[in-house]
Amino acid sequence: MSETTMPKAYNHLEFEEPLYEWWNQNGFFRPEQQLASGLADANAESFVISMPPPNVTGKLHLGHAITSSIEDMLIRYNRMKGRPTLWMPGTDHAGIATQNVVEKQLARQGIRRQDLGREKFVAEVWDWKAEYHGAITAQQKRMGISCDWQRERFTLDEGLSEAVVEAFLQLYEEGLIYKGLRLVNWCPRCESAISDLEVEYEEENGKLYTFRYPLKDENGKGGEFLEVSTTRPETILGDTALAVHPDDERYKHLIGRTAIVPMLGREIPVIADSYVEMGFGTGALKVTPGHDPNDYEIGQRHNLPMINVMTITGSMNESAGNYAGLDRFDARKKLWADMEAAGLSVKVEDRLHQVGHCQRCNTIVEPLLSEQWWVKMQPLAEPAIEAVKDGRIQIVPERFEKVYYHWMENIRDWCISRQLWWGHRIPIWYGPDGKIFAARNTADAQSKADAHYGKSVKLRQDDDVLDTWFSSGLWPFSTLGWPAQSADLANYYPTTVLETGYDIIFFWVARMIMMGMKFTGEVPFKVVYLHGLVRDEQGRKMSKSLGNALDPLDLIADYGADALRFTLLTGGTPGNDVKLSTTRLEANRNFANKMWNAARFVLSNLGDHALSLTTEKSGNPHLTYALPNLASLSLADRWILSRFESLASEVTRLVEGWQLGEAGRQLYDFMWGDYCDWYIEAAKVSVNEGTPDQAQATRQVLAYVLEQSLRLLHPFMPMVTEAIWQNLPQIGGNLQDASKALMTRSWPQPTGLLNSAADETFARIQEIVRTVRNARSEYNVEPGKRIAAQISAGEHAPALAANRALLASLARLDSASLDIRDELPAPAQAVTLAVSGVTIYLPLAGMVDLEAEKKRLQKEIENLEKQIQRISGMLNNPGYVNKAPAELVEKERVRLVEFQAKHQQLGERLSDMG
Repeated sequence: MSETTMPKAYNHLEFEEPLYEWWNQNGFFRPEQQLASGLADANAESFVISMPPPNVTGKLHLGHAITSSIEDMLIRYNRMKGRPTLWMPGTDHAGIATQNVVEKQLARQGIRRQDLGREKFVAEVWDWKAEYHGAITAQQKRMGISCDWQRERFTLDEGLSEAVVEAFLQLYEEGLIYKGLRLVNWCPRCESAISDLEVEYEEENGKLYTFRYPLKDENGKGGEFLEVSTTRPETILGDTALAVHPDDERYKHLIGRTAIVPMLGREIPVIADSYVEMGFGTGALKVTPGHDPNDYEIGQRHNLPMINVMTITGSMNESAGNYAGLDRFDARKKLWADMEAAGLSVKVEDRLHQVGHCQRCNTIVEPLLSEQWWVKMQPLAEPAIEAVKDGRIQIVPERFEKVYYHWMENIRDWCISRQLWWGHRIPIWYGPDGKIFAARNTADAQSKADAHYGKSVKLRQDDDVLDTWFSSGLWPFSTLGWPAQSADLANYYPTTVLETGYDIIFFWVARMIMMGMKFTGEVPFKVVYLHGLVRDEQGRKMSKSLGNALDPLDLIADYGADALRFTLLTGGTPGNDVKLSTTRLEANRNFANKMWNAARFVLSNLGDHALSLTTEKSGNPHLTYALPNLASLSLADRWILSRFESLASEVTRLVEGWQLGEAGRQLYDFMWGDYCDWYIEAAKVSVNEGTPDQAQATRQVLAYVLEQSLRLLHPFMPMVTEAIWQNLPQIGGNLQDASKALMTRSWPQPTGLLNSAADETFARIQEIVRTVRNARSEYNVEPGKRIAAQISAGEHAPALAANRALLASLARLDSASLDIRDELPAPAQAVTLAVSGVTIYLPLAGMVDLEAEKKRLQKEIENLEKQIQRISGMLNNPGYVNKAPAELVEKERVRLVEFQAKHQQLGERLSDMG
């Protein structure tokens, strides 16, 4: 490319995909290529991120988009800092989600998975994966992310599956994995246990049922009851106790009595437990350990029986007596009708409450007793807690450490089995008498069984698969080759940063820390960076039902990947939610165009003038623009170089301190305000009116600061910065030259060009210019008209006089009549402006037609007086004030104050005119 071919406007659709393909094809994303090209220092510490693997079912959503934006920003920044960088990509098999999608697809053909059988169904899922796996990867590439696609992994590929089996066997052999009957989240539709993360709570209109629980007659009085309430009457059939608070005076005398389960007649005890809230409801609680997690804990404390009254499909089982066979909700209706008939019902109230639904199929989840495989978590949690406490792992923002500690210190055992067919099948085989054999494969299990029984026996493998989070818990090291001692594991583990949403700190982050420390003896990453959720501009969660969901691919098509990335990066701070609006996206698209137009201006002013070049300070052989001869620099040149030096230092500090959004915002302010709005305008004076040496020095500064600014912006907006950089003469290139890419350049280094004197003088000129511009606007001076000015500047007079041409150009002053002195008397009929120790006089005769302006002001003042008189009359009228709406009266009061202030201002202006 050259300046003659640089289009008038930046069209992201023209540049983004070709640039990305060029980067990828040239291996710029691979650490090996970075080292070979000299960009990375072989002695520097590697910077590694393991991508949170999106579900293979997935479509790019804003959660992926913000993750990609942050991680790619960090990767590009550290690559430019000379560190070998590896961003490990991959996808998750997403057990229940993927199985659900394929089941729905088969259902449209009238086929159930049970009709196919396990082997054929799993083959169907693999076929589906082969077809759709590339979709999420292609969508991520549209974000411009620079991960090493040659290393892409999948949680069910051969290497990761080997890691899963190895991890299971180690935990099992140490007694940390066991099988037990415990309460789980159960989806009756998926017929599987599901994790807490896969339960989504929705507010629903329900009922609160209050009824009398009969007490066994122990004193001959009869007819004693204890009132309790529930939202799920069908669970009464599984009650094994009633509980009251031990200090509740109303019920102390009942502790130790026996109650009778309605409709079933089963006897259960009345117990005391401090979990019961005396002030909530009746103060008495029915305890159903087999169907409620809190009741389960009470049952554990009091050694209560655990009764399950439901089947895996959500219907009532034989323990439900006459209600066996009924769907749980039909049983609810029939049981309550029977309670009413028996005179045990008290009341039914409408109640808005949170109801858990399966994330995948929206079925209401049932807490259910089920025999599952579990991991003992406390032994794993203790070293993981210490790793954060002693600083081996830093959590950003720090406030989430408390959240992490609270969960880890109160951790419960983890249910790792799922009743699915898609996933890592549990490596357990059962002998004919139920004997368990843990093995790496069927042949290994058979060998162990034959040795145990002394003969060949038939084995049955456990039908369940492992929770998806089990394999993803191994992700940072399994993707690098563990359990083998691979070169990647040696070079890139521990990884550097784990970046993800704060909502999965328990489900994934904590488990990776525990698993990493258990199996490698080291923390899996050194920093956990947590971003917030992406919400709409009103702060609401995005959803189809609200109609506010935004598709990242549509946003990229409309505004560009750079605009989306920059908006997400600068829209919040670590751990806080991001409000996304199309207004901000449009503003950031305009920012890309602003930079593009600035570059076109710079190139047009460079013309055929050759620029001085130098090699990069890092030792990288690439060329860059040299700093100009400092003796030839104008004030504006010295100021912009000082501002850039300060900016580069501050952006580096902010990025290293994880304040990525603030770093981006400062870049935006510098490029839009300092460089484009101020320096480019100031540079025109030097280029057009300065000596040849001054003009050439300014051209050098224009190019130098633009090129260095593109480097700073590249991690935030890689596409537009690369597209501009390719047009820079002598150092840019074309997409056939692999040695010329912005993304292979070094991060800007300190130059020692901070200049406080230049900063102060130019800031004073800026204040003068702003003040004069405001005055011109107030007096409706034509934009192109040059006006006279006198400046009484005291000690600042020499500096201002030395920059007379600059001041005159920026403020649109008449240079010939511009008078700058230490002291000047105030002329008659002039606007007086005071700013930064300087007094500015603008003779009115040179700005406006005095007589015409006087007449216009007088007319405006008279109109204001009429309005003031009218409103004052209304507000002084008790009838109006007492009868009119209060908000209307207040509105009139505000208007009166505004009119009075305007009247005073215009009066002073008229007085200035004599």
